[in-house]
Formats: sequence, C-alpha cells, structure tokens
Amino acid sequence: MNTPSLRLLAPILFLALLGGCGPSEKAGEQTAIKPAAKKSAEPEEKRLVLNADELRKAGIRTEAIEPQQKSERIALTATIQPNQDRIARVLPRVPGRITRVSANLGDAVKGGQTLAVLESIDVGEARSMHAQARSEAALAQANFERAKQLFAENIVPQKDYLKARFDLERAQAVLRAAGEKLEMLGVGSSDGVGAAYPLVAPFAGTVIEKKAVFGGLAQADQSLFIVADLSTLWVEADLFEKDLAKAKPGARASVTVAGYPGEVFRGRLTYLSGTMDTTTRTVKVRVEVANADRRLKPGMFANVAIDTGTTVTALLLPVDAVLLLQGQATVFVADREGFAPRAVQTGATLDGSIVVTSGLEPGEKVAVSGAYSLKARLLRSQMSEKD
Repeated sequence: MNTPSLRLLAPILFLALLGGCGPSEKAGEQTAIKPAAKKSAEPEEKRLVLNADELRKAGIRTEAIEPQQKSERIALTATIQPNQDRIARVLPRVPGRITRVSANLGDAVKGGQTLAVLESIDVGEARSMHAQARSEAALAQANFERAKQLFAENIVPQKDYLKARFDLERAQAVLRAAGEKLEMLGVGSSDGVGAAYPLVAPFAGTVIEKKAVFGGLAQADQSLFIVADLSTLWVEADLFEKDLAKAKPGARASVTVAGYPGEVFRGRLTYLSGTMDTTTRTVKVRVEVANADRRLKPGMFANVAIDTGTTVTALLLPVDAVLLLQGQATVFVADREGFAPRAVQTGATLDGSIVVTSGLEPGEKVAVSGAYSLKARLLRSQMSEKD
C-alpha cells in the first residue's frame, strides 16, 4: 500500500480502536461509581429449636438476667482437717502387753472411757510400793496417836513422842512419793489392781486411728489410739497474695462439699498464717466450721467462700448455666428463634452464682437450667453436619 493510502486509513483505524475501547472504559466508570455487590453475609450461628415438650423433658428453664447486689467473696479450694486443738494421741508411759482392747476404729468414746488395758511390770511394782507405803503410814499414824496420848499423861518421855512424830512424817513422805510415781505413770492408786494399766480417752470424741492389737507388746510412748473431737473441724486453704487485704480474721465463710450438693456449712475465718509461701505466693488460712451431726469428714475436699465485707453489683448466673464449649465459657441465650450458644467472660463465684463480666446484656434470657442438655444437642447436630 502506498503512503497516501495509509494516511487516509489512519483516522479510520483510530476511530475504530477508540470505539472498541469505549465499552470497557464505561464499565470501569460504573465499577468506580457503584461498587460490586457485597458477598452474602456469613450464616448466623445455628440455633437449637425445641418444642414445649422437649423443653420440659430436658428440664430447661430460662431467666432474664439483671444486675444484682451480692456480698463479695473470695473463693478457694480447701481440705477438711480435724481440729488440731481437739485431737489426742493415747499412749502408755510404760511398756506392757495388751490384754484387752475395748475400742475400735470409728467408735464414739466418752472422756475417761477405757480404750485398752495393758499388763505392765513397772505398774505392778509401783502399785506394790504404794500399798506398802500406805500400810507403813497407817502404822506410823497409830504409833503417833498412842505416843501423843501417853506423853500427855506423862507416861512416856518427850523424846518418844518426838520420835513417833518423826516416823509418821517420814512414812507420809514415802506414801506421797509412791502416789506421785503412780501419777507419773499415768495411773492413780485406785485405777485397777496389780499390773493392770488402763489406757483411757482424754475427752469425748471419735477414734480415728487404732494400732492396739490384743496380745501385742506396746512400748512406752507408742501411740495406740488417736481420738479426735469432730464436733468442730478445720477447713484449710491457700489464699493468694492479691486477696490478702480482703480477708479479715472473724469473717463469715461458707463451705460446700461434693458429698452434699446444694448444702452450705457456715463457719468463720479463724487464722491467717504470719508467713507466705514464696513458691506459690499464697498464705495458709483456716476456717472453723461446726460439725455437730458429723457429716463432714476429715480428708474431704471442699470449696470455701470467705466474705470480704463489701458488696458488688454484677450480672450473676447459676454455676450450672455456664459451661465449657471448645475451651470457652459459654451460655445459651434464648430468643424467639431458639437457643444460641454465646461465649462469655466470667469472674468470681459468689454464693453459688458466677459473675459474668462480658458477653451478655441486662434483660437477655439465658438457660439457667438444662444447659448441659442443650450442649449435648448442639454437639450432636455438629457431628451430623460433618458426616
């Protein structure tokens, strides 16, 4: 093609190219002015829908939560121990052979009740010496009375009277020493005869340990029984350093144990240790609780809530309403469409209720009972969806 022809075609080609680009540019302008439609919203959390009969069978009950005022408490885990001021080891002070055992493990005993009897050579000798000293003292007393009367009638000289008085005083001193030895051995002059050595309970309580065996040999200072007064118990726990200023001796406390769900045992904070464990940064504390019916047992694990003397206003839920779902504290919120799980943040436990610090708003309805049934249904539905 010659040069003049190209010059004539150039404007036509330019217009054609310009026309071909027009629709694309216009489309670009529309995209800038009108953004592309948003993607469809993420599907909402699947709700559990139950009819009235299913709600009744599952024991599901809802409540609208509102802020409540509660006494602030320090929640601790603890163990129950015997009252160490009312516990005693019963042991002989002399060696001997056990000839009778009259108390068993777990028996309730009275103060002064015989738990076991030993035969002890030391006790036999001490009783024999005491009996001899008593006879000599009685004879010396009679001689003194006779000498006193004869001296008053001027029948015997004064030296005979003085000698009789000296013999009486010496015999009485020997008798006192023999009696004191019996007391040191743990028996009185009237506690049995011969070599019998009774072991008695020092106070009313329960036998919580027994090592006495019929026919066995017992050594001096060997513990054969432990008797504890279980009418009061000590509940011991570790208090974290951050809560130290809130705990005051004499503060009221409540104790709960797994063995008696729903029951609360009342007590008082009686002791805070004067030292801190540098490893755990905790202080030993003790709550004393009455146990007149003996239902609480030493060795039990317990939960203790100690009153701080202050009140807090917070959203509270029963402990059973909050459960773990994939490691997160979760509640089931109810609305017209059903029940939906919702993650929440929780705080302290106050008198059987748990503080919800975030995740819920006042007035929302929450499943306060039957939450575990809802969790089971939710997990079943998620498993079926995966299948």
